[in-house]
Amino acid sequence: MRILISNDDGVFAEGIRTLATAAAARGHKVTVVCPDQERSATGHGLTLQTPIRAERANELYVPGVTAWACSGTPADCMKLALFELVEEKPDLVLSGINHGPNLGTDVFCSGTVAAAMEGTLEAIPSMAVSSACFQWRQFQAAADLAVEIAEQALEDAWPSNLLLNLNVPPCAREAMGPLRWTRLSIRRYNEQFSRRVDPRGRHYYWLAGEVVNDLESAGEGPRDWPSDVAQIDANAPSVTPIQPDLFWRGPLAALPELKLSGQLVR
Repeated sequence: MRILISNDDGVFAEGIRTLATAAAARGHKVTVVCPDQERSATGHGLTLQTPIRAERANELYVPGVTAWACSGTPADCMKLALFELVEEKPDLVLSGINHGPNLGTDVFCSGTVAAAMEGTLEAIPSMAVSSACFQWRQFQAAADLAVEIAEQALEDAWPSNLLLNLNVPPCAREAMGPLRWTRLSIRRYNEQFSRRVDPRGRHYYWLAGEVVNDLESAGEGPRDWPSDVAQIDANAPSVTPIQPDLFWRGPLAALPELKLSGQLVR
């Protein structure tokens, strides 16, 4: 297969290099287009006011992998790859392996998920891959699992509007529980900002916060599926199906009544 890989941790990150090596080792043609430095939590941001530059970075990867380091966001990287840098449309887009989890509603902030979503929007089977611990630096198990899942999903007719969000627990493959389909959890944080004072007496803020893990509260999906947070808490890999359509799926009667100039909006 032709596989396009990106991330938000940057071209030097061990996660993306391990993933590219694993895909190449299975005989796939691998191209990497990713940020030239860490651009985590940039969401689906695009660069509009400054030029985007891309430089070859093949020497950072195993022989046979074509790599580009891009000055833009993860979404920029994927757009540039698909419309300028890659000659043939890829069969698969992989994004990661992220150095840390992308669970629940955090996917809205994730540059890793945004890069994969760009592939989904172009009707390319796409997967975001994350190691569910910021301190864990052994990515081989996650890389092997991601490529295996992607190959199997493609054999079984991967829907064109489906993004797979894979989170892998921080442990050896043999220590993991069984892979399961999961629902997105609701992620909330305590004390989001740390208020500090600079040497000139002016206040500034660090976005910080401690996550509140609600293992039961999850969004749409079959009710017998665990949440992605609960699955990782059980030391097992989680794969969550996501699609770009954010349209309301609740009952119409639950929508607020909107009356403009006395006329009910229907």
